[in-house]
Amino acid sequence: MSPDIDPILQEWPYRPDDLTVRIVAGDDGQRKIQLRLDLGILQMEFDGRPDGRRIHGDMSWFEYHQKRQRDHDAANPDGAPYLLEPEDCAELLREGVQYYHRYICFWHLGHYELCARDTERNLRLFTFVRDHARDDRDKLRFDQWRPYVTMMHARAVATPLVELEQWDAAAGVLDAGIRGIEKFLEEYQQENQASQVGELTFLRQWKEEILGKIRGGQEETTIDTAVAPTKVDRSAELRAAIEEAVRAEHYEDAARLRDELKRLDG
Repeated sequence: MSPDIDPILQEWPYRPDDLTVRIVAGDDGQRKIQLRLDLGILQMEFDGRPDGRRIHGDMSWFEYHQKRQRDHDAANPDGAPYLLEPEDCAELLREGVQYYHRYICFWHLGHYELCARDTERNLRLFTFVRDHARDDRDKLRFDQWRPYVTMMHARAVATPLVELEQWDAAAGVLDAGIRGIEKFLEEYQQENQASQVGELTFLRQWKEEILGKIRGGQEETTIDTAVAPTKVDRSAELRAAIEEAVRAEHYEDAARLRDELKRLDG
């Protein structure tokens, strides 16, 4: 079989104005997600690491370091805490970007429960890095995306509830997301910037419209839940990932991320 993928690319044209994603059956009988880029295709597994790799026998770098941290704490109950070195954080960040690509695809495909699974995973990753990174700059490199991922997680959980008209449950989910972002702002003493945080504004407005439903209002919901005030945030996230890829000399990853950034900016 020829390694040339041009026939596949010709059969599945790239659309720069849309997120071009599909589900295919792999040769192993498992479903795969394919994301069409202008220069090729990004293929991801449904479960585990999106690239299908195992790390030292574990499902991911995150799970590998969680296990090491538990073993370290058990062996050193009164000793120094487990620490992530900058190179560890670099691996975890690259892995987190893989999950970001996959949960965006899940969102676009309407697999909200899987989008919620992967966003929740990255939120736990941010907490782990915040607790264990040696360098504060690494902590911020991850944690700066907490409002965005919190908002995406709330959207993924709330959207099926809205479709079922489970207004109370949906409002509760959005309220938890709002409180999560407000807590982030408090931790960084940025409460006065709340009105400028698009993710927070989105969740608050959506919650108010749902409360209108609960109060018996019959007005139509004006927010399209598929439209997020996050294109700028996604661009910022991609720029940060590009910087990290270049710093780690992963130039192929940087080029792929630049392609995605050009598509968004376009």
